Amino acid sequence: MKRQVRRRSKIKRFRHAPPGTSPGMITIREDALLPKIKAFEYGPDYFREIELKGLNDIKQFINDKPDRQHWIDIRGLGDKIFLEELSDYFGIHRLQMEDVVNSYQRPKMEDYENHLFVTSRCIRETDAGIIDEQLSLFVGKNYVLSLQEKYHDLLDPVRERIRNGKGYVRQFGPDYLAYILMDTVLDNFYPVLEHLGDKLDDLQDELLSNPTRNALDKVLFIKRELILLRRVIWSERDKINDVLRSNLKLVTDNSKLFFKDSYDHCIQILDLVESYREVTASLMDVYHSSVSNRLNQVMKVLTIISTIFIPLTFIVGLYGMNFAHTDSTTGNKLPLNMPELYSPYGYITVLVVMIVIVVLQLIFFFRKGWLSRS
Repeated sequence: MKRQVRRRSKIKRFRHAPPGTSPGMITIREDALLPKIKAFEYGPDYFREIELKGLNDIKQFINDKPDRQHWIDIRGLGDKIFLEELSDYFGIHRLQMEDVVNSYQRPKMEDYENHLFVTSRCIRETDAGIIDEQLSLFVGKNYVLSLQEKYHDLLDPVRERIRNGKGYVRQFGPDYLAYILMDTVLDNFYPVLEHLGDKLDDLQDELLSNPTRNALDKVLFIKRELILLRRVIWSERDKINDVLRSNLKLVTDNSKLFFKDSYDHCIQILDLVESYREVTASLMDVYHSSVSNRLNQVMKVLTIISTIFIPLTFIVGLYGMNFAHTDSTTGNKLPLNMPELYSPYGYITVLVVMIVIVVLQLIFFFRKGWLSRS
């Protein structure tokens, strides 16, 4: 289990374009997935969902009903030609598409003449730890273009709301859809943080009862995940704050009211992350205190044992000197040279004295409270 925790705690390395690459160059990773395109077309009393194959299908899909709202959902970034054609059609600058492909960008919002470019970090928890993936949005007058690197995503609740016509999503414009997508990303922080909180509670009990190195590794692993969450949520808060404070022609005042709610969610999540970071710091203190207390207990036992044997060692060492009882030259008795060695009861007497000393020491230690576990 210890090895498993250490394996999980490895930092994920992100691949970027080689140094010196020309700005705006779209560099596709070797393991990138081929694009899957799903399109949604909706209005107050209308809804259509279809699978698309390429850019020509996207053009026809949007141009057939320009008065309706469109969501082009693309998962997989493994086709360079398709991404370049997509950039040309929607007027997306190659630098923006480069940010989409190099899929570790901090959450941000950029306002352009015909669209908004928004990036968010999608957080989900797996057996290997927290996975941090990028969601890129391009918001236009009658469309939202979303791009993700992996097929797995967290946006199914939004698709169900559009299909079932729940809420205001079919009545409002693409800015409201962009809000829903970003708010869904934020909502997925809560179950992750709730699970981390449960794990911290379990670790607290474990550290108090059995402070092992494996438990400390778990605390350090959670601390690293909280650092990741803190870095992401700070940027998310700044991004939504930019939306609220900027005069964006593609974001209505009505939608900004909803973005204010997302901003409150960011503050709540940030408070939880900071609280859990303090808990991890306190758990590390608990671990060191528990280990130190256990060491003190061991040292106390060893000290008591040593203290008991010190006078006994002195006695047996004193009588182990074996000085002669008589002068070998004159034959005279030497009364000061341990006459007890020749006493018929000397051995028993010394044993009794040693036992009495041990008993008196134990009584003294007990009265002082040094024999208790606390």
